[in-house]
Amino acid sequence: MPFDSKRVSSRLAIALAAFVATVAAPVQAKTVKPPLHGQHWVAVTGKPLAATAGARIFMQGGNAVDAACAMIAATSTMWDTLGWGGETQALIYNPHTRKVIGVNALGVAPTGATPEFYRSKGYDYPPEFGPLAAVTPGTPGGIMVMLAEYGKLSLADVLAPAIEMADGYPIEAQTADLIEKWKDELRKWPESRRTFLMHEGKDGKPLPGYSRVGPEAGEIFRQPDLAATLRKLVDEEAKARKAGKNRKQAIMAAYDRFYKGDIAKEFSRGSQELGGLHTPEDLANWQPYLEEPVSVNYKGIEVYKLTTWVQGPAMLQALNILENFDLKSMGYNSTRYIHTLYQTMSLAFADRDFYYGDPRFPPEEPIKGLLSKDYARERAKLIKEDRNDPDIRPGDPYPFQGATNPFKAQLDAWRTVKPGKDKSKPNQWSPTALAEFDRTFRLGTTSVETVDKEGWVVSVTPSGGWLPATIAGKTGIGMSQRMQSFVLDPADNPFNVVAPGKRPRATLTPSMALKDGKPYLAFAVQGGDTQEQNLLQFFLNVVEFGMTPQEAAEGANITTYQLRDSFGSHESIPGRLTLAESVPAWVRNELTKKGYKLEFSANNSGPITAIQIDAKHGTFWGAAAYHGEDYGIAW
Repeated sequence: MPFDSKRVSSRLAIALAAFVATVAAPVQAKTVKPPLHGQHWVAVTGKPLAATAGARIFMQGGNAVDAACAMIAATSTMWDTLGWGGETQALIYNPHTRKVIGVNALGVAPTGATPEFYRSKGYDYPPEFGPLAAVTPGTPGGIMVMLAEYGKLSLADVLAPAIEMADGYPIEAQTADLIEKWKDELRKWPESRRTFLMHEGKDGKPLPGYSRVGPEAGEIFRQPDLAATLRKLVDEEAKARKAGKNRKQAIMAAYDRFYKGDIAKEFSRGSQELGGLHTPEDLANWQPYLEEPVSVNYKGIEVYKLTTWVQGPAMLQALNILENFDLKSMGYNSTRYIHTLYQTMSLAFADRDFYYGDPRFPPEEPIKGLLSKDYARERAKLIKEDRNDPDIRPGDPYPFQGATNPFKAQLDAWRTVKPGKDKSKPNQWSPTALAEFDRTFRLGTTSVETVDKEGWVVSVTPSGGWLPATIAGKTGIGMSQRMQSFVLDPADNPFNVVAPGKRPRATLTPSMALKDGKPYLAFAVQGGDTQEQNLLQFFLNVVEFGMTPQEAAEGANITTYQLRDSFGSHESIPGRLTLAESVPAWVRNELTKKGYKLEFSANNSGPITAIQIDAKHGTFWGAAAYHGEDYGIAW
């Protein structure tokens, strides 16, 4: 056959177009988990039984807030990387006001929790475990305030699944294995030992007929003290109703019993008995807040986050920076795309690590400047196209809100890898140290996403009090471990220094997006310092690359460690980058040339949960990644 240059050119053009298409957008392949579809409601959370609790509430006539509260209660009872003494953060869309509300139910540092106190104990940061790691309980108050303000059902209705589970439920392997893993830590706390190590003999070994000291998978796990505490709340609500109080007043009567009555006194006694600092006054003075979230507009979509007492604004900062690039033309997970994402996240997280803290305590965080589009454009100019910058530092947002930075000296001295450390290269970490870094870096939570036909949308990331939890007295309540996210030295972060009554800057970060003024996405994920990274990529997968929520939740994400760990010893590893195994060889080679130290994972999406509101069809899409045990139910 004679040579036909036109035919060859045409074939080459077709082949090139096909190649570009595969890079520009992922193939719409079948997902590991099926997408959820509903027209009445959707409930997605971290455990199958907890999703069932939400479904039960919907079927009783509850709205999305009622269901979310029941799911938080159920996951707390199941120790799904949280317990009842932890904290709750939420975003709620109210269809009647057409506004997004933030719920701040993060506990505070107790009386006596000062830098001097912790240094006197030999700590560089508050500890990871035990009563000295605990802020005041936030989740009970968060549930009750959300329910009172925006729900329809009674506290008795909403807590019924959790009480039934506290009486006994078949424990799943994941939690049973965690109890076994942390048995030595749990033995340090008498009530924790009694609750979790029920098969431990006097010699410390499993009793005859059992394979472990804790519960076995499928065994009925009972928590009588917790069940009694939850019943006290329901009893108090019933007494208030009998006395003529309305629904909201009756729920808040239960709130008062927890924070100002016998439960608060027993919790504080149990904490102090173990060397903790909590007083009854600490619980009585604490309160959750309903507040206005922060938001940015990304290409016509309003994205909402809680403010600087969590890491949420970091994703908003990243979106502002990324708006200066044509991500779609780069191609999904191309070298340019991954490099731009990594550099952008490094810029946003450097600001997080220096400027974020409790906005109810001085100094005031420069949130207006941090979320300024002009500031983002200046930060975007710092991205070096040819290589990774391992020394990306916080910027100066103050001029972008018409002010002068009062912490210029600390800012100039700040480094991602702290002075005196020599751990910026992954190969300089021992395997044991690296494994410990990864454990704390990814410390989990759970997530709760709900939506209903009336228009209520809820996104929650409750956490704290995870295993190995210290149970306070006879309450059955596992104490929070959130104190470790504080710093003791203002040079690390002048906004996040521990103080009594102050909230630590947490990693927890529910997300919500509105399109054309209407709910569009509710999404969250567990995983410590990987949370904002996974949520940013989920959002871009949907908005830039046209994925369905389930496809986006299972996407081949990247993970950067060029930020200070919010837990443990607050270390950082610049240049370390985890990629999905599906990333091709040529992209790996190009990233290596840019200075990245690559690692690979078969599944790097994180346990994302999400709901998309399909305005065109009047239905809902639910999603739960296949990373863990996250599960959803829709109708």
